[in-house]
Amino acid sequence: MAFVPFDDRDGWIWFNGDFVPWRDAKTHVLTHALHYGSSVFEGERMYGGEIFKLTQHSERLKRSAELLDFELPYSVAEIDEACKATAAKMGYEDCYLRPVAFLGPEKTSVSALENKVHVAIAAWEWPSYFDPEVKAKGIRLEWAKWRRPDPATAPTTAKAAGLYMICTMSKNAAERRGYADAMMLDWRGYVAEATGANVFFVQDGVIHTPNVEAILDGITRKTVIELAQAKGIEVIVRHIRPEELSTFSECFLTGSAAEVTPVSEIGEYRFKPAAISLGLMEDYSKLVNGQLK
Repeated sequence: MAFVPFDDRDGWIWFNGDFVPWRDAKTHVLTHALHYGSSVFEGERMYGGEIFKLTQHSERLKRSAELLDFELPYSVAEIDEACKATAAKMGYEDCYLRPVAFLGPEKTSVSALENKVHVAIAAWEWPSYFDPEVKAKGIRLEWAKWRRPDPATAPTTAKAAGLYMICTMSKNAAERRGYADAMMLDWRGYVAEATGANVFFVQDGVIHTPNVEAILDGITRKTVIELAQAKGIEVIVRHIRPEELSTFSECFLTGSAAEVTPVSEIGEYRFKPAAISLGLMEDYSKLVNGQLK
């Protein structure tokens, strides 16, 4: 399939309460968000006509905006309905949705008290974040150069655009060297997350995952923890040192885009997708497709 730039596609985007033609959903070059990172967003998936955990995503969008010191001009219920309407307007039953809220161009300076909050929602077809043929075998990651910041220096619990710049830099560097992604440490040197997904490890039938002091508390992360516990698998949330990776047999990533993706390699450490990671990958697929209650 030929690549089509995201600003030159057919369709509709929900923008400040109305649908506008896809190519007309624009903002000015002096938009505050472009210069100062005043933007928050969500990534959601629709399966069979239902957006998975929709309200949780809308609630997090609202919380993220509040952490960046601005308030959405729409309620959670209104954002929910706008997401559903956007997918319907595009004629999708299965798709990825991107709600985004940002400060506009009314004033371009560090101060933003006079800036309007804009909200847009786009939907597009996006089958799999990682190559499906590679996914079940486990993807390869390298160590990222950049670390997740101290919560005292940035609103780390917000899904804020500015926090993703080091993720982009890390993923670009990894892909140039033939890896699928990069694993990031936090500011103290503990294992944190991949560039856009949470991470889990397996040791003797028990799942271990980093706590969320400096990373996004992913909605998929919470869902997979619930799935594992429902199967009687113990889940331990704790600090994980990089050198501990030699003691883990399995590793997998989770996220709305990544879903559940096994990992075969992080830097010098090796893992083998097995019963727990592959089983949770299957369970998650069944859950989002309405086959698992």
